[in-house]
Amino acid sequence: MDLAAVSEELAEIEGQIADIFRALSNGFQKLEKIKDVNRQSRQLEELTDKMRECKRLIKEFDREVKEIERRTDANTHKMLNEKKQSMIKELNSYVALKKQHQSNLENNKRVDLFDGPSEGFGEENVLLASSMTNQQLMDRGHQMMDETDQTIDRAKKVVQDTVDVGTETAAALKAQTEQMSRIVNELDSIHFSIQKASKLVKEIGRQVATDKCIMALLFLIVIGVIAIIIVKLVNPKNKDIRDIPGLAPPAMNRRLLWTT
Repeated sequence: MDLAAVSEELAEIEGQIADIFRALSNGFQKLEKIKDVNRQSRQLEELTDKMRECKRLIKEFDREVKEIERRTDANTHKMLNEKKQSMIKELNSYVALKKQHQSNLENNKRVDLFDGPSEGFGEENVLLASSMTNQQLMDRGHQMMDETDQTIDRAKKVVQDTVDVGTETAAALKAQTEQMSRIVNELDSIHFSIQKASKLVKEIGRQVATDKCIMALLFLIVIGVIAIIIVKLVNPKNKDIRDIPGLAPPAMNRRLLWTT
């Protein structure tokens, strides 16, 4: 049965999965012909990525089947499930093949790491020792001891340099710590001075406010006195306004009588 007749989305997903399966088949065939371990590892990584993509597409295929389940009959639904199970089975076969190649690849890496280089090096040393006289062997031994001593001396120098650098670093850190302590103390002193100055400013502000109130009150008193004086001068017969103490009443107009 053609999946395009059931769902174009399912047909498209099936086509993508089929393309990945063909690529996996060709990739594993190519992997068997590769001898270099590094190239085998890269090829296996590429095949693993393709298998991940195939797994994602199979899940998408399953979701699409569940969405159209109500619109399809029992036979169609059974066919779709069989198609999905077939794709899962084929993917699992490639996963098993990948595990097999991965195991072989790890074994090859161990052989290259432990067996390869040491064998040739041992043979070379045996051949070299067998072709040398006793004096040459002793000289060679002394030379190797001298080289070892030089290596030890260099290592000691590196260690001593490291210790010196560590000592200088510790001294610098101590100096910086003391400097930071001094800065903290100075900041505390500055903070205390700022608080003290703030209190002083507040006290000065209160004194200034009090002085302003006193000046305003005196100004009002002076204005009142001046107003009373002006009223007295304008209307001296007004009995409602008392005389201000210390201020003489206005002089009365007197007529001088002249006798002849």
